[in-house]
Amino acid sequence: MKVHTVHDILEAGALDDVAFAAPDRPSLSHGELRMLAGGVQLRLRDAGIGRNGRVAIVLPNGPEMATAFLAIAASATTAPLNPNYRAQEFEFYLEDLNADALVVEAESDSPAIAVAEGLGVPVHRLHVDPGAPAGAFRLELGKTGKRAGDGWAEPGDTALVLHTSGTTSRPKIVPLSQTNICASAQNIATTLALTPADRCLNIMPLFHIHGLMAAVLSSMAAGASVFATPGFNALKFSSWLTDARPTWYTAVPTMHQAILARLGRDPEAARAAGLRFIRSSSASLPPQVLGSLEDLFGCPVIESYGMTEASHQMASNPLPPKERKSGSVGPAAGPEVAIMDEAGDRLGANETGEIVIKGPNVMAAYENNPEANAKAFTSGWFRTGDQGVMDEDGYVRITGRLKEIINRGGEKISPREVDEVLLDHPSVAQAVTFAIPHEKLGEDVGAAVVLAGGAEPDERGIRDFVAARLADFKVPRKIVFLDEIPKGATGKLTRIGLAEKLGITS
Repeated sequence: MKVHTVHDILEAGALDDVAFAAPDRPSLSHGELRMLAGGVQLRLRDAGIGRNGRVAIVLPNGPEMATAFLAIAASATTAPLNPNYRAQEFEFYLEDLNADALVVEAESDSPAIAVAEGLGVPVHRLHVDPGAPAGAFRLELGKTGKRAGDGWAEPGDTALVLHTSGTTSRPKIVPLSQTNICASAQNIATTLALTPADRCLNIMPLFHIHGLMAAVLSSMAAGASVFATPGFNALKFSSWLTDARPTWYTAVPTMHQAILARLGRDPEAARAAGLRFIRSSSASLPPQVLGSLEDLFGCPVIESYGMTEASHQMASNPLPPKERKSGSVGPAAGPEVAIMDEAGDRLGANETGEIVIKGPNVMAAYENNPEANAKAFTSGWFRTGDQGVMDEDGYVRITGRLKEIINRGGEKISPREVDEVLLDHPSVAQAVTFAIPHEKLGEDVGAAVVLAGGAEPDERGIRDFVAARLADFKVPRKIVFLDEIPKGATGKLTRIGLAEKLGITS
């Protein structure tokens, strides 16, 4: 059955089947989830939030984050934000999103609250009653406006708004429609052959497209269930396998590597889990890790390729008995995928160019950014910024990134955002942020700094300065002090290849 809205997806599960479970909590059925969504719609309308009203969500990982996303998205627009952001970051995102409301935990002391109040954004508190099923909550409304009209969100309405880091200093706003995210959920469910008997063990953060689409929404589209954890913890993963009895999990490569390191000592427990498959996405999975996972768990590992602008999944290796090719992210798995040259011409098999996509899961355009849109779209195709090649069978291999984004184990970091904070430091005259190699994460954040006259090198002090203004994963792991930052032939600062030029190794 084709679905076009989150409300449609919430109707997929059988009334009494489990929708959400969590450690040490009673489970929540699909019927209870539907009732929750209906109640949330009434509360949002009471608060003056109608269809396309933007609700920022700052909640820790867990079942309430998942159900809040679903329930709010069924009626309005969700904007999940990383709860670890600092006040300066919350101020940027809440202003840039033009948020109509903020939802936080009842007892939260997040800096997002003071920022929202300063911006005049109403703050609504999410309460979880003692003994409540996993994901059940009630909303205590803050400041309210004129009551909005009732009704579920419609296919063309915006369901989810996320920011994606770019090589410019300002992250781009990605508005994804109800149709976009529902198409992606169905694509993933089809690729993985999900059924109501499946249960996903979610360890992914739920302010990212990966966890929201691949773990939560695809499961709901299949009438399946999710065991929602508080977030990745390698020490607890084995006990979660026992408690949740999942059929699969999805993660980024660094998580898979940590799981291998932990469960490699207890292969019997891994085999006893009886997983149907394991999924990997958001960064390249080393073939050695893929092979070790398959040996340890005795099930296939499915590597997929996704990005925010495509509501996550673009290509994916298939389940057996179809062929999985090592080093490939598989054939198109939802949208059309092609390889294009700089002039906008499609290339043939085994020719290297830019990976481009189009389909119902792909965003229509970046918000309020005509310059980015002009560069991103060619004849209806979205340019991913990734370089790759497609073989005769349609399997895609990513050969490099055309953009300068730092991919820190799946966390995408804009170098210029870090530059701007570094340049606020009184001792820093020049700064350029760039990717440095990391054995487990693939890449980490490095920075080259030219000090202001008379200043002494103080790597710890500068890192602490950045840490007070940006999330921890954006703080440079290594800072190199230079008399002059290397520049290209045209005088521009060059990020790509800078780590190698400076002799920085993992």
